[in-house]
Amino acid sequence: MNNTTNVKNNKKYNRIIVILSVAIPLVVAVLFGVKLDVTLPVFLPPIYATINALTAMVLVLAFIAIRNNKITLHKRLMTFAIVLSAAFLVMYVAYHMTSDSTKFGGEGALKYIYYFILITHILLSIAVIPFVLITYVRAITNDFERHKKIAKTTFPLWLYVAVTGVLVYILISPYYPTSF
Repeated sequence: MNNTTNVKNNKKYNRIIVILSVAIPLVVAVLFGVKLDVTLPVFLPPIYATINALTAMVLVLAFIAIRNNKITLHKRLMTFAIVLSAAFLVMYVAYHMTSDSTKFGGEGALKYIYYFILITHILLSIAVIPFVLITYVRAITNDFERHKKIAKTTFPLWLYVAVTGVLVYILISPYYPTSF
């Protein structure tokens, strides 16, 4: 596929990328203000923390796959990573719509470490959305040179978000209500 075709294909997706990159954080923020009087059948935080851990592992495996020229495996793993991230987001929002936020109870240096990890996790989880979408679009439109270029930024950002999601869960888990 020539460069002109790639540019046209990528432009088709730009509007969708912009809309999703703005809409996802806005919808999540709005839904945080919605409280449903529903009891979930399971306690979601350990489940979505596990999904974050799986996402991190899948990202690393996809990186290894592409380094070993296993393109089909890489495509499948990256698609799976996107599915995992979407599943995480749905569960995360569902939990926060049905449960009160848990306050971190740590003190001293641990408190500062927790909030640093939490704040960077939140900010980068928003920032990574367009990177993931652009990287994915460049792959599916066969714009591999530009895909590789942006993937060098997307991969560490996404991996950081996945790993820090697990760390946030580990650090706050002692403070969850014990009623589950």
